[in-house]
Amino acid sequence: MLESEAAARDWFRSLPEWTEAAESRLEALATMLASENQLQNLVAEASLASVWVRHYADSAQLLTHVPRETSSPWLDLGTGAGFPGLVIAILRPECEVVMVESRARRIDWLQRVCAELELGNASVAGMRLEALPSRPFRAISARAFAPLPKLLELSARFSTRESVWLLPKGRSARQELQELKGWNHLFHVEQSLTDADSGIIVGTLAGKKGNTP
Repeated sequence: MLESEAAARDWFRSLPEWTEAAESRLEALATMLASENQLQNLVAEASLASVWVRHYADSAQLLTHVPRETSSPWLDLGTGAGFPGLVIAILRPECEVVMVESRARRIDWLQRVCAELELGNASVAGMRLEALPSRPFRAISARAFAPLPKLLELSARFSTRESVWLLPKGRSARQELQELKGWNHLFHVEQSLTDADSGIIVGTLAGKKGNTP
């Protein structure tokens, strides 16, 4: 369990994706985040003191469940302040990352970060998810976006049988998965590295029960 900023930084250094360029961009992002948070409530103010644990490692741990060669394109739903989307884009610059966000001020923030950090592999879909044209993605993430049944109803159209879903769900992960009805899936819960009480729903989706493949 990563319980300190020092532990989180050490963990990052162990990742195959870790480079000096990634470190520089993450440091710059932390500075930008702290500044922007004074203008709009992107993240809880208290979390800025532990950004490497609460936002960076919490995002980057998703990469341990998706091999580099099968992670692009990546769809991040309701990306908000940019987590996990920005962190994924920074650590895997060869991976196309599409971040969906409908709130105007957050769209502006995400676009400014992508430009400032020169994240040519990242783009912002500034619209409601319902308006996003369908296309297949190999990885789909959502951090506190919607309850699991609603999330699948809205976004299953972006998934293939090989797409990996990565859904940090906090303390509700096991309960949400146990209560999920009507879908053919191979989901399971992984322990979060940043919170002993939190889980991540990981797996693949084959579609609604009763539907012809």
